[in-house]
Amino acid sequence: MTSENSTRPRDLEGRAAIVTGASRGIGKAVAAELLARGADVLITARKPEPLEAAATELSALGHGGKVVAFAGNAADAEARSGAVDRAVAEFGSLDILVNNTGINPVFGSLMEADLDAVRKIFDVNVVAALGYVQQAHRAWMGEHGGAVVNLASVAGIRSTGVIAAYGASKAALIRLTEELAWQLGPKIRVNAVAPGIVKTQFAAALVAAGEDKASAGYPMKRLGTPEDVAGLVGFLVSDAAAWITGETVRVDGGLLATGSM
Repeated sequence: MTSENSTRPRDLEGRAAIVTGASRGIGKAVAAELLARGADVLITARKPEPLEAAATELSALGHGGKVVAFAGNAADAEARSGAVDRAVAEFGSLDILVNNTGINPVFGSLMEADLDAVRKIFDVNVVAALGYVQQAHRAWMGEHGGAVVNLASVAGIRSTGVIAAYGASKAALIRLTEELAWQLGPKIRVNAVAPGIVKTQFAAALVAAGEDKASAGYPMKRLGTPEDVAGLVGFLVSDAAAWITGETVRVDGGLLATGSM
Protein backbone atom coordinates (compact mmCIF):
# COMPACT_ATOMS: atom_id res chain seq x y z
CA MET A 1 0.00 0.00 0.00
CA THR A 2 1.35 3.39 -0.94
CA SER A 3 0.65 6.97 0.02
CA GLU A 4 1.08 8.16 -3.57
CA ASN A 5 -2.26 9.72 -4.56
CA SER A 6 -1.32 12.46 -7.04
CA THR A 7 -3.42 10.93 -9.81
CA ARG A 8 -6.55 10.44 -7.71
CA PRO A 9 -9.30 13.05 -7.71
CA ARG A 10 -10.31 14.47 -4.32
CA ASP A 11 -13.93 13.83 -5.25
CA LEU A 12 -15.15 12.33 -1.96
CA GLU A 13 -14.27 15.19 0.38
CA GLY A 14 -16.96 15.79 2.99
CA ARG A 15 -18.29 12.23 2.66
CA ALA A 16 -18.18 9.39 5.15
CA ALA A 17 -17.83 5.68 4.47
CA ILE A 18 -17.97 2.29 6.12
CA VAL A 19 -15.82 -0.50 4.70
CA THR A 20 -16.39 -3.96 6.15
CA GLY A 21 -13.76 -6.68 6.29
CA ALA A 22 -11.15 -3.94 6.11
CA SER A 23 -8.31 -5.20 8.30
CA ARG A 24 -6.45 -6.55 5.27
CA GLY A 25 -6.60 -7.31 1.55
CA ILE A 26 -9.27 -5.75 -0.64
CA GLY A 27 -11.09 -4.09 2.24
CA LYS A 28 -8.00 -2.25 3.45
CA ALA A 29 -7.11 -1.20 -0.10
CA VAL A 30 -10.64 0.14 -0.61
CA ALA A 31 -10.38 2.12 2.63
CA ALA A 32 -7.07 3.59 1.41
CA GLU A 33 -8.64 4.51 -1.93
CA LEU A 34 -11.59 6.28 -0.32
CA LEU A 35 -9.28 8.14 2.06
CA ALA A 36 -7.10 9.21 -0.86
CA ARG A 37 -10.21 10.62 -2.53
CA GLY A 38 -10.97 12.67 0.57
CA ALA A 39 -13.52 10.59 2.52
CA ASP A 40 -13.57 9.81 6.22
CA VAL A 41 -13.68 6.04 6.70
CA LEU A 42 -14.80 3.69 9.43
CA ILE A 43 -13.20 0.29 8.98
CA THR A 44 -14.65 -2.77 10.62
CA ALA A 45 -13.65 -6.40 10.94
CA ARG A 46 -14.00 -9.21 13.43
CA LYS A 47 -10.56 -9.22 15.12
CA PRO A 48 -9.63 -6.05 17.06
CA GLU A 49 -5.83 -6.29 16.88
CA PRO A 50 -5.39 -6.55 13.09
CA LEU A 51 -8.11 -3.93 12.67
CA GLU A 52 -6.32 -1.43 14.90
CA ALA A 53 -3.06 -2.14 13.05
CA ALA A 54 -4.81 -1.44 9.74
CA ALA A 55 -6.25 1.80 11.10
CA THR A 56 -2.79 2.92 12.20
CA GLU A 57 -1.34 2.09 8.78
CA LEU A 58 -4.15 3.88 6.95
CA SER A 59 -3.84 6.97 9.13
CA ALA A 60 -0.11 7.07 8.47
CA LEU A 61 -0.71 7.39 4.72
CA GLY A 62 -1.43 11.06 5.33
CA HIS A 63 -4.42 11.41 3.03
CA GLY A 64 -6.17 13.72 5.48
CA GLY A 65 -9.36 11.77 6.00
CA LYS A 66 -10.24 10.48 9.45
CA VAL A 67 -9.95 6.73 10.13
CA VAL A 68 -12.03 5.04 12.82
CA ALA A 69 -11.80 1.33 13.71
CA PHE A 70 -14.83 -0.56 15.01
CA ALA A 71 -14.40 -4.26 15.75
CA GLY A 72 -17.38 -6.53 15.23
CA ASN A 73 -18.71 -9.56 13.39
CA ALA A 74 -20.63 -8.58 10.26
CA ALA A 75 -23.08 -11.41 10.91
CA ASP A 76 -24.02 -9.88 14.29
CA ALA A 77 -26.89 -7.39 14.09
CA GLU A 78 -25.66 -5.47 17.13
CA ALA A 79 -22.20 -5.11 15.60
CA ARG A 80 -23.70 -3.77 12.36
CA SER A 81 -25.85 -1.30 14.27
CA GLY A 82 -22.88 -0.24 16.37
CA ALA A 83 -20.67 0.37 13.34
CA VAL A 84 -23.30 2.47 11.58
CA ASP A 85 -24.14 4.48 14.69
CA ARG A 86 -20.44 5.10 15.37
CA ALA A 87 -19.84 6.30 11.80
CA VAL A 88 -22.72 8.77 11.93
CA ALA A 89 -21.65 9.99 15.38
CA GLU A 90 -17.99 10.43 14.34
CA PHE A 91 -18.47 11.86 10.86
CA GLY A 92 -21.96 13.39 10.88
CA SER A 93 -23.10 11.33 7.89
CA LEU A 94 -22.87 7.96 6.17
CA ASP A 95 -22.66 8.45 2.43
CA ILE A 96 -20.84 5.29 1.33
CA LEU A 97 -21.12 1.64 2.33
CA VAL A 98 -18.78 -1.02 0.98
CA ASN A 99 -19.84 -4.56 1.90
CA ASN A 100 -16.54 -6.40 1.56
CA THR A 101 -16.80 -9.04 4.30
CA GLY A 102 -16.87 -12.58 2.93
CA ILE A 103 -16.02 -16.09 4.04
CA ASN A 104 -15.43 -19.39 2.27
CA PRO A 105 -14.94 -22.40 4.58
CA VAL A 106 -16.36 -24.93 2.07
CA PHE A 107 -14.44 -26.31 -0.92
CA GLY A 108 -15.29 -29.09 -3.34
CA SER A 109 -18.45 -31.09 -3.95
CA LEU A 110 -21.73 -29.70 -2.69
CA MET A 111 -22.86 -33.27 -2.08
CA GLU A 112 -20.34 -33.47 0.73
CA ALA A 113 -20.74 -29.93 2.03
CA ASP A 114 -21.50 -29.30 5.68
CA LEU A 115 -24.86 -27.55 5.56
CA ASP A 116 -24.14 -25.57 8.70
CA ALA A 117 -21.05 -24.17 6.97
CA VAL A 118 -23.11 -23.36 3.88
CA ARG A 119 -25.64 -21.52 6.05
CA LYS A 120 -22.81 -19.54 7.60
CA ILE A 121 -21.49 -18.58 4.16
CA PHE A 122 -24.86 -17.19 3.14
CA ASP A 123 -25.38 -15.49 6.50
CA VAL A 124 -22.07 -13.60 6.26
CA ASN A 125 -21.84 -13.06 2.50
CA VAL A 126 -25.48 -12.19 1.78
CA VAL A 127 -27.67 -11.65 4.84
CA ALA A 128 -25.08 -9.50 6.64
CA ALA A 129 -24.68 -7.31 3.54
CA LEU A 130 -28.43 -6.73 3.45
CA GLY A 131 -28.38 -6.04 7.18
CA TYR A 132 -25.75 -3.36 6.73
CA VAL A 133 -27.76 -1.73 3.93
CA GLN A 134 -30.89 -1.76 6.09
CA GLN A 135 -29.04 -0.15 8.98
CA ALA A 136 -27.38 2.48 6.78
CA HIS A 137 -30.75 3.25 5.21
CA ARG A 138 -32.39 3.81 8.59
CA ALA A 139 -29.55 5.84 10.02
CA TRP A 140 -28.76 8.16 7.12
CA MET A 141 -29.09 7.06 3.51
CA GLY A 142 -32.86 6.72 3.42
CA GLU A 143 -33.24 10.47 3.92
CA HIS A 144 -29.99 11.80 2.48
CA GLY A 145 -28.99 9.28 -0.20
CA GLY A 146 -25.71 7.50 -0.76
CA ALA A 147 -23.82 4.80 -2.63
CA VAL A 148 -23.38 1.12 -1.82
CA VAL A 149 -20.90 -1.31 -3.36
CA ASN A 150 -21.09 -5.04 -2.68
CA LEU A 151 -18.01 -7.22 -3.23
CA ALA A 152 -19.16 -10.17 -5.32
CA SER A 153 -16.95 -12.51 -7.38
CA VAL A 154 -16.63 -14.02 -10.83
CA ALA A 155 -17.59 -17.23 -9.01
CA GLY A 156 -21.05 -15.70 -8.68
CA ILE A 157 -21.29 -15.36 -12.47
CA ARG A 158 -19.86 -18.67 -13.68
CA SER A 159 -19.59 -22.04 -11.98
CA THR A 160 -16.23 -23.15 -10.62
CA GLY A 161 -16.93 -26.63 -9.27
CA VAL A 162 -14.41 -25.89 -6.52
CA ILE A 163 -15.86 -23.02 -4.48
CA ALA A 164 -19.46 -23.79 -5.31
CA ALA A 165 -21.15 -22.72 -2.08
CA TYR A 166 -19.19 -19.48 -2.06
CA GLY A 167 -20.10 -18.91 -5.70
CA ALA A 168 -23.77 -19.50 -5.00
CA SER A 169 -23.65 -16.92 -2.20
CA LYS A 170 -22.01 -14.38 -4.51
CA ALA A 171 -24.65 -15.05 -7.16
CA ALA A 172 -27.25 -14.26 -4.51
CA LEU A 173 -25.35 -11.07 -3.64
CA ILE A 174 -25.42 -10.01 -7.29
CA ARG A 175 -29.20 -10.50 -7.42
CA LEU A 176 -29.53 -8.69 -4.10
CA THR A 177 -27.60 -5.78 -5.61
CA GLU A 178 -30.06 -5.52 -8.50
CA GLU A 179 -33.10 -5.69 -6.25
CA LEU A 180 -31.72 -3.04 -3.91
CA ALA A 181 -30.83 -0.75 -6.82
CA TRP A 182 -34.43 -0.93 -8.04
CA GLN A 183 -35.96 -0.42 -4.60
CA LEU A 184 -33.62 2.30 -3.30
CA GLY A 185 -33.24 4.52 -6.36
CA PRO A 186 -33.03 7.36 -7.08
CA LYS A 187 -31.49 8.45 -3.76
CA ILE A 188 -29.24 5.44 -3.23
CA ARG A 189 -27.14 3.76 -5.90
CA VAL A 190 -26.23 0.09 -5.37
CA ASN A 191 -23.60 -1.69 -7.45
CA ALA A 192 -21.36 -4.72 -7.16
CA VAL A 193 -17.88 -5.59 -8.34
CA ALA A 194 -16.87 -9.12 -9.29
CA PRO A 195 -13.14 -9.76 -8.97
CA GLY A 196 -11.24 -12.72 -10.31
CA ILE A 197 -8.46 -14.15 -8.17
CA VAL A 198 -6.80 -11.33 -6.24
CA LYS A 199 -3.51 -11.78 -4.44
CA THR A 200 -4.74 -11.80 -0.85
CA GLN A 201 -4.57 -14.12 2.13
CA PHE A 202 -8.22 -14.99 1.45
CA ALA A 203 -7.31 -16.42 -1.97
CA ALA A 204 -4.21 -18.30 -0.83
CA ALA A 205 -5.79 -21.74 -1.30
CA LEU A 206 -6.63 -20.92 -4.92
CA VAL A 207 -3.02 -20.17 -5.79
CA ALA A 208 -1.42 -22.96 -3.81
CA ALA A 209 -0.02 -24.52 -7.00
CA GLY A 210 1.75 -21.28 -7.92
CA GLU A 211 0.79 -17.84 -9.18
CA ASP A 212 1.99 -18.51 -12.74
CA LYS A 213 -0.28 -21.53 -13.04
CA ALA A 214 -3.23 -19.72 -11.46
CA SER A 215 -2.90 -16.77 -13.83
CA ALA A 216 -2.20 -18.75 -17.02
CA GLY A 217 -5.82 -18.56 -18.18
CA TYR A 218 -6.08 -14.79 -17.68
CA PRO A 219 -5.60 -12.65 -20.81
CA MET A 220 -3.70 -10.13 -18.67
CA LYS A 221 -1.35 -12.96 -17.54
CA ARG A 222 -1.35 -11.90 -13.93
CA LEU A 223 -3.57 -12.11 -10.90
CA GLY A 224 -5.33 -9.05 -9.53
CA THR A 225 -4.15 -6.85 -6.72
CA PRO A 226 -6.32 -5.30 -4.01
CA GLU A 227 -5.63 -1.91 -5.60
CA ASP A 228 -7.09 -3.11 -8.93
CA VAL A 229 -10.40 -3.64 -7.15
CA ALA A 230 -10.17 -0.57 -4.93
CA GLY A 231 -9.87 1.84 -7.86
CA LEU A 232 -13.09 0.52 -9.36
CA VAL A 233 -14.92 0.81 -6.03
CA GLY A 234 -13.70 4.39 -5.69
CA PHE A 235 -15.13 5.23 -9.09
CA LEU A 236 -18.48 3.55 -8.41
CA VAL A 237 -19.11 5.50 -5.20
CA SER A 238 -18.13 8.81 -6.81
CA ASP A 239 -20.27 11.28 -8.73
CA ALA A 240 -18.53 10.15 -11.92
CA ALA A 241 -20.75 7.06 -11.66
CA ALA A 242 -23.92 9.04 -10.91
CA TRP A 243 -26.01 7.19 -13.53
CA ILE A 244 -24.71 3.71 -12.75
CA THR A 245 -26.76 1.50 -10.46
CA GLY A 246 -27.74 -2.15 -10.37
CA GLU A 247 -24.55 -3.15 -12.17
CA THR A 248 -22.05 -5.88 -11.42
CA VAL A 249 -18.73 -4.81 -12.90
CA ARG A 250 -16.14 -7.48 -13.51
CA VAL A 251 -12.54 -6.76 -12.58
CA ASP A 252 -11.03 -10.09 -13.58
CA GLY A 253 -8.13 -9.52 -15.95
CA GLY A 254 -10.35 -10.70 -18.81
CA LEU A 255 -10.93 -14.17 -17.33
CA LEU A 256 -14.63 -14.47 -18.15
CA ALA A 257 -14.02 -13.13 -21.64
CA THR A 258 -12.22 -16.40 -22.39
CA GLY A 259 -15.40 -18.41 -21.79
CA SER A 260 -13.81 -20.49 -19.05
CA MET A 261 -12.99 -20.39 -15.36
